[in-house]
Order: sequence, then C-alpha cells, then structure tokens
Amino acid sequence: MPLLIVAGAIALFVIVVMLAIYNRFVRLRNLVRESWRDIDTELQRRYDLIPNLVSTVQGYADHESTVLRAVTSLRVDAMAARRPPDAQAEREQALGVGVSQVMALAEQYPDLKASTQFLDLQHQLADTEDRIQVARRIYNANVRSFDTMVDSFPSALVARLFGFTVQPYFEVEPAVRDSGPPSVDLSDQR
Repeated sequence: MPLLIVAGAIALFVIVVMLAIYNRFVRLRNLVRESWRDIDTELQRRYDLIPNLVSTVQGYADHESTVLRAVTSLRVDAMAARRPPDAQAEREQALGVGVSQVMALAEQYPDLKASTQFLDLQHQLADTEDRIQVARRIYNANVRSFDTMVDSFPSALVARLFGFTVQPYFEVEPAVRDSGPPSVDLSDQR
C-alpha cells in the first residue's frame, strides 16, 4: 500500500510539473505573439509615412522617379500579406534600403534638405525606426526565452508533446538613423 501512495505522489508531481511547464509555454507564446503585434504596429506607422516622404521628395526631385517608384513598390510588397517574422524581415530590409536611398537624395537637393516638411518626415521616420528597434529587441528577447524552454530539458518533452516549436527571430537594420541620411552616390544611375 505505501508503494502505491508513493507511486501516486510521484505521478501527481509529474502531472503538476507538466502543467506548470505547459502554462509557462502558453504565457511565453502569448508574449511572443503580443510583441510581434507591437512590431507590426510600428511597421504600419512606417508604411504610412513613406508615401508622404515620396511625395515630398518627388516635388523637389522629379527626375528621380526610378528610386521613388522602387520604394513605393517595396512598400506595397512589405504590406501585402502578414508573414512570419523571418520572411517579413527580408522585405523590411529591402524597404529600409529603399528609404535610405530616398533620404540620400536630400544630399543632392539643398532646397529639399532645408524643407521643414522633409525634416519633419525625416524626424518621424527616425523616431519610428527607433520604436521598431525597441519592439524588435523585446520580441527577440521573448523569442529567446521561448526557444530556450523549447530546447531545455525537461520542458523540451512538454514542447514536443504539445507541439511547441522554436520561433524565428526578427532581424532588420534601421532605414533611418538620427545621425542623418547615409551618404549614397546615385550619380551613376541617371
């Protein structure tokens, strides 16, 4: 009889531990999803600023339409569908390069560089990029915690049992930095 009680206590302990681990997985999965939604919100803010930037630059640099059309196309592609973070990162990286090229056009147009509307957009984009970076760091920290649990023993057993898998990180460079637009020579593209 005492052996049966010990076996029952061990089984109960294992069940309680599995439930605790499962609940921690659920909590971490929800944190990962919430932090991805925060990134998505900031990306949407950047998408909303890009048409204003393109319009402002277009007013000063009409003959730079190739760069402006490319950025518009990259924006549409980035907004087209909701993707997992690793697939979205590729599109965001391309869009960031395009926005950097548009910002570099200001170097060639002193009137544009002095425009208060352009400077305001540049500041808003730099602020948005900072917010994306903060949201990205939070997301990646949550993913790291989740992935560590997926790969650690004994939680790896619960992960496999309930289908919890490693989540992708979101890596992307900022398109605009506070130090001003990057120097890019577009003279050979004319």
